Amino acid sequence: MKKTEWIRCPVCGNKTRDRIREDTVLKNYPLYCPKCKQEALIEAKNLQIIVIKEPDAQTQSR
Repeated sequence: MKKTEWIRCPVCGNKTRDRIREDTVLKNYPLYCPKCKQEALIEAKNLQIIVIKEPDAQTQSR
């Protein structure tokens, strides 16, 4: 049987509604936390979760 694990929120550390198995591969997955109501982009491979930092929008100078 494959090992499964709950995905934890990178902001508050609580469990989310999603689980991954050890053979799951995620890219650019929008993870939503129902407790802190934050959304984060993640990648997952071999039960390792990496938070993707999006570049902030920059104002245009004229």
